[in-house]
Amino acid sequence: MRTLASSIAAHAARDPDGAAFLGAGAALSWRGYDLASTQLAARLCELRFAPGERIGVLLPDGPGVHVAFVATEKAGLVSVGIGPRAGLAEVEHLLRLSGATGLLSGSQHQGHATTEIVERLRGAGLPLRHHLSDDGEFLGDESQHGSRELVGRALSIDDLFLLNSTSGTTGMPKCVTHDQRRWLEFHACAVPAGALSANDVFLSAISAPFGFGIWTAHVTPTVLGAPTVLLSRFSPEQALELIERHRVSVLAAVSTQFMLMLDALERAPRALSSLRVLFTGGEAVPYERAAEFEDRTGARVLQFYGSNETGAVSGTTLEDSREQRLRTAGRPLPAMNLRLFDEQGRDVTSSGRGQPGCKGPTLSRGYYGDDAANARLIRDDGWMLLGDLVTIDSEGYLSVVGRTDDFIIRGGKNISAPGVERAVATHPAVAIAAAVAMPDRTFGERVCVYVELHPGQTLTLEEVVTHLAANDVSVETFPEHLVVMDALPRGSGGKIAKGDLREDIKHRRTT
Repeated sequence: MRTLASSIAAHAARDPDGAAFLGAGAALSWRGYDLASTQLAARLCELRFAPGERIGVLLPDGPGVHVAFVATEKAGLVSVGIGPRAGLAEVEHLLRLSGATGLLSGSQHQGHATTEIVERLRGAGLPLRHHLSDDGEFLGDESQHGSRELVGRALSIDDLFLLNSTSGTTGMPKCVTHDQRRWLEFHACAVPAGALSANDVFLSAISAPFGFGIWTAHVTPTVLGAPTVLLSRFSPEQALELIERHRVSVLAAVSTQFMLMLDALERAPRALSSLRVLFTGGEAVPYERAAEFEDRTGARVLQFYGSNETGAVSGTTLEDSREQRLRTAGRPLPAMNLRLFDEQGRDVTSSGRGQPGCKGPTLSRGYYGDDAANARLIRDDGWMLLGDLVTIDSEGYLSVVGRTDDFIIRGGKNISAPGVERAVATHPAVAIAAAVAMPDRTFGERVCVYVELHPGQTLTLEEVVTHLAANDVSVETFPEHLVVMDALPRGSGGKIAKGDLREDIKHRRTT
């Protein structure tokens, strides 16, 4: 295995004018990618950053954020990837937690000048010695060259190269540790699953700092030498236009994104015959909408199950049937040695139901600077846990049936919030659903569902209940309160921000 910087250099030598990035921002060739990252790495060395220091990367989606990640790799530094939608409190938290001593950014973030943000952070005690701001996204000048100071500084595939956030929906996020080897192992699983090759054109709709975005925009296309189409900010209409224009063959998008793209297709059809694979996940994948996507585009929907912390644990492949691909998360990857545990921590793998834990090559090293969180994440015997409840059927396919921390407890009955969401999402008016616990004096909690509707639709609680009853959904999971929103809140990683919804329901009149 070679490092990502080495792969980029090889593509620059073999195909210098070939496209590395298209779409958002300026197009960037493999030669331009190699040169720009070398120039930025040289600037970092000239500023006397010591090997292993952490550098915050706060850039909009586009080629520049990838240039920054590779530049820190070449300079022997660690990127602290901060999502472009992160609030200022989150930015401060991640830089403080990581001990970052520098920041790479654009001139603006969330409507604030980044120079002012940095002064505020320095005033709060953060040791940001240097701030490099570049609206050109550090794309450099091909007439410039690197520095001899880079010799011997580049990271290996086993060195820490990135800290990113968990994109959590409550409280401040944790920093997850990444070396390149784990993502190269993930790449090795993905290539046969989707029959991926250098002939593909990727479009990654996920922000680069997050695990799904790292794999689909920073790692796999780089290893293959395939171009990646990027969005400066997700828009379903723009995503579809770019797929059509660049003849994208591999799309990566979380569930909410591809469902919004389906709605946009209804309003303005596009020629998407080039698309052959959609990798999705990160949230429950509604069967009906995923099947509709396949029927509308001709692409096949695949998903990996895992987390930012564990990497891939199971996955579907092109060889799986539609039922297997859309109703399960695929078979566990043998190398990840999946086990299932009960609430007491006992191994119950043979029962086919429990909380998954794994040991294998795609695991992260856990959380940076958080021993207490690592103690909850990693068992004493070394198995890293995921926060879900899963089942494994007789054919070996894994299905997520709920989260260990995402239950609504109504009168002592545990109700799976993802299960309610899947059921409500089958209503034809519903684009996206999110279920949370509504505090109740009698039952402790009741089921509340927040929904985002398809354009032009309306919905009442009575209509939801009638629909669920007609589809034989268990009465005990019926929602007891409905909130219709123009758009559900999203966290930094694009997932539904359930923490915001849980806070919102506390202040609503629900009687």
